[in-house]
Amino acid sequence: MQVDLQHVMKLARVELSAEEQALLGPQLGQILGYIDQLRKVDVSGVEPTAHAVPLVNVMRADEVQPSLPHAEAMRNAPAQRAGLFVVPPVLE
Repeated sequence: MQVDLQHVMKLARVELSAEEQALLGPQLGQILGYIDQLRKVDVSGVEPTAHAVPLVNVMRADEVQPSLPHAEAMRNAPAQRAGLFVVPPVLE
């Protein structure tokens, strides 16, 4: 179970203390146990669904409208350079 917890921590980019790992490890084990129980349920006659009740999206018409002026869009930017937003890099 420790391997699963370490893997989940890496995926979630979360660091846990040894005490937190000792607490959450068994809880993750219980969750995975429930998932194993669900895998054993025969669902061959159940039609796949995305939602329990039918949903209808309410969409507005896609019409051209004036955009936000550049100066106003940049007004609250915490950092900008050459008229563009500066953001932290997201690639490792």
